[in-house]
Amino acid sequence: MNFFTKLKSLVLKNGMTSMIMMVVFIGFGEKMAERFLPLYIIALGGSALAVASLNTMDNLLSSLYSYPGGYISDKFGYKKALIFFTLVALFGYLIVIFIPVWQSVLIGAFFFISWTAVSLPAIMSMVSKNFKKEKRVTGVTIHSFVRRIPMALGPLAGGLLITSFGDVNGIRIAFSIASVLAVISIIFVKKYMPDEKVRSPKTKGLRKTIKNIKGPLKTLLVADTLIRFAEQIPYAFVVIWVVSINNLTPIKFGILTTIEMVTAMIIYIPVSYFADKYTKKPFVLVTFMFFTLFPLVLIFSTTFPMLVIAFIIRGMKEFGEPTRKALIMDLAPENEKAGTFGAYYLLRDIFVSVAAFCSAFLWNISPQTNFIVAFIFGVIGCVVFFIYGKNQITLESSVPSI
Repeated sequence: MNFFTKLKSLVLKNGMTSMIMMVVFIGFGEKMAERFLPLYIIALGGSALAVASLNTMDNLLSSLYSYPGGYISDKFGYKKALIFFTLVALFGYLIVIFIPVWQSVLIGAFFFISWTAVSLPAIMSMVSKNFKKEKRVTGVTIHSFVRRIPMALGPLAGGLLITSFGDVNGIRIAFSIASVLAVISIIFVKKYMPDEKVRSPKTKGLRKTIKNIKGPLKTLLVADTLIRFAEQIPYAFVVIWVVSINNLTPIKFGILTTIEMVTAMIIYIPVSYFADKYTKKPFVLVTFMFFTLFPLVLIFSTTFPMLVIAFIIRGMKEFGEPTRKALIMDLAPENEKAGTFGAYYLLRDIFVSVAAFCSAFLWNISPQTNFIVAFIFGVIGCVVFFIYGKNQITLESSVPSI
């Protein structure tokens, strides 16, 4: 049985198919609109500060939702948690659809931003329960791989909608499609994802759960936070840089995003194979380096060919992302993995939300200032992890049979 046949057998068991369908449906609807929301806000009269506020909310709410998302998953099971989180996101979509003012995006974001943040601990818990420790990088990679399918195709579809119907109507149509896909995904998960036997979580509260983040996991958290500064400072303004400043069409931005995601998908499988076999630190470090390079390269990317190079680099930042997530799950205590995962993201994204908000002031100085500051934070994060990060070695010296 070859590697890909074994991988297929893993995907088809233990509810992984249901999880994959939900990730694809929700992700496709979400990414049709999400990457273009800065253009939507500007079109409805919002400012650069409003754009930065949306990105700040994304990071802050993601941090605040991650821990309760993990706790709910531990307490009620990942199936019930995923259905509930999807209903919350659906409510946010409807706010944007029926109230076409830029402020409604910020209100709706309280709800639709929640899906990725609160569902990720549930999905990681599912992976942890269905994959042995030495196979978790492969399990996380399956999720990361399929998640990039809608992330590749969604912005392309969103770009077509915006080009055809305009910034405002195109976004509203995209959210309408996202609502339909959310309902379909709920039906699919309810019918086909098996129920799990839920154990009462040992987690007694956030303060106790945060104490699980120590030693190598704490070092990873510090470095990861600095690297996310490098990602989030320019994040909300990349679409403005491409479309408004360099005068490319929304469709071309969608194509660039597709290139980014296809690049990530190509490297996922081979990297997961070797990350399960060897030490994890080099893979995570390479990922951090690509996060750092992207804003620097973006400064010189004023033509479509140069932007293609920049977005390939952005795609390469996914090189060790499944490895990083698997490392968090490895270091988290048993029966508290989802809660610890959520607490990790809560701490990280609270700090990152501050950087996201300050990005507007850096952007108002100049786009180049925004990108250079992001690059500097990335360099610091890489140095911290290179010096203090620990190698984590799997229990087996070679990749076990899948």
